[in-house]
Amino acid sequence: MSDKEEMVSDGSLNVTLTLRLLMHGKEVGSIIGKKGETVKKMREESGARINISEGSSPERIVTITGPTEGIFRAFSMIAQKFEEDITAAMTNSNVTSKPPVTLRLVFPGSQCGSLIGKGGSKIKEIRETTGAQVQVAGDMLPDSTERAVTISGTPQAITQCVRHICSVMLESPPKGATIPYRPKGIPAGAHAVLAQQHPAQAFAFPGQYAFAHQDLTKLHQLAMQHIPLPSLGQSNPTFPGYDASGLTSSQELAIPNDFIGCIIGRQGSKINEIRQVSGAHIKIASATDGSAMRQVTITGSPASISVAQYLINARLSSVLTGLGVL
Repeated sequence: MSDKEEMVSDGSLNVTLTLRLLMHGKEVGSIIGKKGETVKKMREESGARINISEGSSPERIVTITGPTEGIFRAFSMIAQKFEEDITAAMTNSNVTSKPPVTLRLVFPGSQCGSLIGKGGSKIKEIRETTGAQVQVAGDMLPDSTERAVTISGTPQAITQCVRHICSVMLESPPKGATIPYRPKGIPAGAHAVLAQQHPAQAFAFPGQYAFAHQDLTKLHQLAMQHIPLPSLGQSNPTFPGYDASGLTSSQELAIPNDFIGCIIGRQGSKINEIRQVSGAHIKIASATDGSAMRQVTITGSPASISVAQYLINARLSSVLTGLGVL
């Protein structure tokens, strides 16, 4: 047992760990709080170090380091904060079903096999024990050897789930060198949308989209500036690490025409990024006369579909919250 390990009172192992989270701008803004008060309180009360990556990227890496119990306290506080944000957003919308809190962790790909377990046994056990949904991305994050692990559920379920994941990762250290994922910067023109870090005024989630109506005209103006690719969704790339023999299914989303430009991104950059990160095949139907909605079909493994949905929702939400205060 190394000097960093000690037995805590309940007999469990207390180790110094580092966990990395992938967050969007609005989520980072929420945990930083006004003048940094929220993150300061989280650091003091959890006993964990919480560092947020610098840069102009729409995604940021949040690193949490400390003894295991401190890390679990920090996760509990972050999940609780996001739960409060969802509740606040719902008071101003007509959504009746509450979306779960969702966190994305980043782990070396070499450890993800242990997390999934033989025939998916370990991940199934974690889902059943904690009540949280856990999805491991089918593909590595761009220019890295890491994968995103998405956890959804109540703050309590998420904290329990992180405990189980830590236990698995401690038993199965990474093999070989790890190339960490570093979010890319964004073009200067996109700052207007992404720099606003405010709690969401509306949330989007699979099968049911809620939008703040006053934002629609502004979003329409924004969407008109984007150039959709005519061949969008026609290519069918193969992804390293993506098990094509696994269960493949399809999920359809209906997205308002005004928002399609935000999902596609400049010259298809955003939709290609979502395809790459999730490992899913995404097709956006052509606009039909008289219809205000566009059909988006996501095909792949249940895990890749879930990640693609999450990324589309997060993209819609970040654009909404950015514009809602302009």
